[in-house]
Amino acid sequence: MVMGRRMDVLAWNAAAVALFGDYAALDRAERNIARITFLDETSRELYADWPSCARGNVAYLHMDAGRHPDDPELASLIGELSMKSADFRRWWAEHPVQDKTSGTKCFHHPVVGDLELAYETLRAMDDPDQALITYAAEPGSPSHDALRMLLAWATEAPSTMPTDHRAR
Repeated sequence: MVMGRRMDVLAWNAAAVALFGDYAALDRAERNIARITFLDETSRELYADWPSCARGNVAYLHMDAGRHPDDPELASLIGELSMKSADFRRWWAEHPVQDKTSGTKCFHHPVVGDLELAYETLRAMDDPDQALITYAAEPGSPSHDALRMLLAWATEAPSTMPTDHRAR
């Protein structure tokens, strides 16, 4: 997927839909990773370590706020999340700052079960406000098999994707 400023989801492929849910089914304003993480309850089920993932999103938003202190859309997003999520409000007050570059995330996917995926964040030097985020499983691992099964399932039966499985 491609993430823009404020953690807005700008573009995605079929693999992102299979893993996170159909971003096209969301209003453009709802296609935001931080908003989904804190305001969509299915997010807490998808991420095996939701608190760590959510804290990382808060730290990333702090970094974005430091880069763009006069961004009214970012201020609005932070205000909305502060009003609607006690977790966001508490962690925002801690003032963490961290970029998202690479690491591992574990998922409890509703179709294929547990997945451990490595992620990489790639940015163009001339446009650091956009990032391509890729996820991959270790070849030969149970996660690799589960991911292949998920992608095959999504390709063969996209209309049967659970409706409550929202984008992350």
